[in-house]
Amino acid sequence: MEPTDAAALIERAREALDAAYVPYSEYQVGAAVLTADGEVFTGCNVENANYSNALHAEEVAVGSAVRAGHRSITAVAVTSGERDGVTPCGMCRQTLAEFGDDDVPVYCDTGDGEWNEYTLGELIPDTITPGMLGIDPDAA
Repeated sequence: MEPTDAAALIERAREALDAAYVPYSEYQVGAAVLTADGEVFTGCNVENANYSNALHAEEVAVGSAVRAGHRSITAVAVTSGERDGVTPCGMCRQTLAEFGDDDVPVYCDTGDGEWNEYTLGELIPDTITPGMLGIDPDAA
């Protein structure tokens, strides 16, 4: 997949959306992350009766990529069943920032082939980094 193929990445996020487990909010979210070597990993939200234990779609997608040995994300797409341009929450933004640079595009599906585009740096400026903690980012 080309790094600039937002429509294809959004489509992969939409495919993941169908598997969402949302008996409480009924608000489906799907996400797709593109890794540096062109692989795409997807995730959907998974709710829990204890709301704080819910998994967010972006976290699931990143976790799948990390599980497969990837440590660099070059693009992200997020969609919801509402096609309302949902953006990653603060927690997910920090998770994405752990594996992506400030210039990583984040495509937020607004429906009908349209999307809002942000950079990760716009969504979470001055993120907490391994370097801020005195950790070599290449060793993390």
